[in-house]
Amino acid sequence: MLGLLRDRPLGSRDAAAVSRALAADPVSAVMVAARVEAYGLSPRFLGGELWTASCPEESLCFSGSNLIPLSGGSADLDHFAERALSGARLCTSVVGPDHLALPLWERLAPHWPIPREIRAVQPLLALGGYPVVPVDRQVRLVTAAELEVYFPAAVEMFIGEVGVDPCAGDGGRSYRRRLAALIAARRVFARFDGPRVIYKAEIGSLSRGVGQIQGVWVDPEYRGRGLGVAGTAAVAAAIARQGRTASLYVNDFNVVAREAYRRVGFRQVGTFATVLID
Repeated sequence: MLGLLRDRPLGSRDAAAVSRALAADPVSAVMVAARVEAYGLSPRFLGGELWTASCPEESLCFSGSNLIPLSGGSADLDHFAERALSGARLCTSVVGPDHLALPLWERLAPHWPIPREIRAVQPLLALGGYPVVPVDRQVRLVTAAELEVYFPAAVEMFIGEVGVDPCAGDGGRSYRRRLAALIAARRVFARFDGPRVIYKAEIGSLSRGVGQIQGVWVDPEYRGRGLGVAGTAAVAAAIARQGRTASLYVNDFNVVAREAYRRVGFRQVGTFATVLID
């Protein structure tokens, strides 16, 4: 039975165990938990597979456009690497708790392309409750009619943060669809100066208990005015009003952003690492 469990993607029969595993560390697991809660465990709808090397409450890894190890020991990581290497590479990044993501990458590195970047230290932050600073009352939800105004700011943020142009390849159609879906879900926020976006952020992953903020950006001409602090406080407050914990992760070298999040009230609860692969 254990061998069968190890060799197949987790499915509906494993739902209770997977839920318990994801609930053990809801801030770290939000990217996966949000998908599982929305789509279930069928790989067809989940957009990937969930793997375990023993049982979900002891080892768990998501394999899709991102490879996300969530729990396990050395032998479990061996198993996840073996599975990842058994077929064509699907992911463009390995991301998750640093003590899992980096050792998993070490196992994959001899077989996969040289990474574009390794971000080995990314503090994982959470805010229990409401921000400790005033929120920017001019930060609001972006409407569907404003997608084309919002899109250039989102592209500029993406290039600066990820290092690639989301418009490359398909002219930005897939990225535009992703943003449109987030807007429809009421998870895209911005402050405008006339028709110009001067602050933006999104709730990239939203589980029952956690909202993970992503894509925080301030127009370069407006930086140094506190818009990042007050704007992110507004987004975090919107998450708190839903009864959820606001979270995000940030590069350790981004001193300005880390200080802004500290002022909002975020505190470090873990450390992520991301390996970006072309």
